[in-house]
Amino acid sequence: METAAFLTRDREPIVAAAASAIVRAHIRHYESAGPEELERRLEELFDHVLEAVTTHDLGSMIRHAEVVAEERFNGGYDLSEVQTAFNALEESVWSHALAELEPSQLAETLGLVSTVLGAGKDALARRYVSLAAGTHAPSLDLRTLFAGSGGA
Repeated sequence: METAAFLTRDREPIVAAAASAIVRAHIRHYESAGPEELERRLEELFDHVLEAVTTHDLGSMIRHAEVVAEERFNGGYDLSEVQTAFNALEESVWSHALAELEPSQLAETLGLVSTVLGAGKDALARRYVSLAAGTHAPSLDLRTLFAGSGGA
């Protein structure tokens, strides 16, 4: 089975399992957003994964991740919270692929999905850190790591 066909067929259970994983993690901002909003966001992320897998173009995923980084940064989310959502979706795809696909199909499917979500996570982190550095976030102030090194 082709990766895009597998993702299309298993979209609902993959998204539901990812949402359940996030709920179990008790992530403050996702809990306050509510289950419907969480599922909507995961569906949107899933759709970008499917688009990238289908078109072999990461542009839409990267743009989506950058927008999400800005929205979540401005909403007070920690970067780790948002990365958890990406990771939960990836883990759910892996779990469903391992259960549903033939061994000969796993390398391509898992490789494509991991590449797409990896590019998304990279774009997310770069944009988030860029925003945080622009506001001089205390968590990114590395000067304290070098106290006593003679350079400060």
